[in-house]
Amino acid sequence: MNCLLTRNDESWLWHRRLAHIHMHHLNRLASKELVVGLPKLKFERDRLCEACQKGKQTKSSFKQLNVVLTPRPLELLHMDLFGPSRTMSLHDNYYGLVIVDNYSLFTWTLFVATKIETYHDFKKFAKVIQNEKNCGISSIKSDHGEEFQNEKFDKFCRKIGIKHNFSTSRTPQHNGVVERKNRSLEELVRTLLNKTDFCQSTSWLT
Repeated sequence: MNCLLTRNDESWLWHRRLAHIHMHHLNRLASKELVVGLPKLKFERDRLCEACQKGKQTKSSFKQLNVVLTPRPLELLHMDLFGPSRTMSLHDNYYGLVIVDNYSLFTWTLFVATKIETYHDFKKFAKVIQNEKNCGISSIKSDHGEEFQNEKFDKFCRKIGIKHNFSTSRTPQHNGVVERKNRSLEELVRTLLNKTDFCQSTSWLT
């Protein structure tokens, strides 16, 4: 019994020594003899590590709604700005203004050179899209970024009757529709750029 307790304590000691590594990874390190001095024990997770619980916890995801809550297009637009990107676009832009329609999830991406241009690009977009769809924008939702929360933006929204809602500070889940779209677009761009770099680096082979 004492021997088992000793082995158990030793396994948790190595767990702490190796920056609270998972027991599964400890077993792999021990079996392949990748760490000098690591004993060949069977590391078992027989209890919870309080330090791991506090240090590795993450925010739980918001429950996804599969119901469309808006009755028509342009009833609610989700907006966000991503950037600056490390690679400049063809027209010298570093930022992307992403707008997602809550009803259809149709997405528009407007490229801007600086954050200041966000207001002017949205103003032009609003006029064009309302004429095209023959209906008005009822409300928009964004974070508290200075490109959205400013006097010019507020004045324009009041003038044409758009209700501007803001997500809770430091809680991007409240505007998760466009945040997830941003992530998809950024992953797409990185993939295309990596593919381009790879093709250029191997072009001498062909």
